[in-house]
Amino acid sequence: MAVPVLTCAEFVELVTNYLEDALPPTERKRFESHLSGCTGCTNYLDQIRQTIRLSGYLSEQNLAPDARDEFLALFRDWKDQSP
Repeated sequence: MAVPVLTCAEFVELVTNYLEDALPPTERKRFESHLSGCTGCTNYLDQIRQTIRLSGYLSEQNLAPDARDEFLALFRDWKDQSP
């Protein structure tokens, strides 16, 4: 039985589990297979890794009020936006 190809939308949904090493072996293989052939998802994963790395350096006190409001709006509306 052939393993179904992972779509970009599915990839995005699995990123957290991938980074936390919580994907079952079959899903991890699908994820990495997709990653090896999709520049957009490779860039997305790199951006998520960079966000995680940099988030340790940011605090609410370091953000200008306008930047804070913009971040809150982006996170509030992220599911409404297409990948």
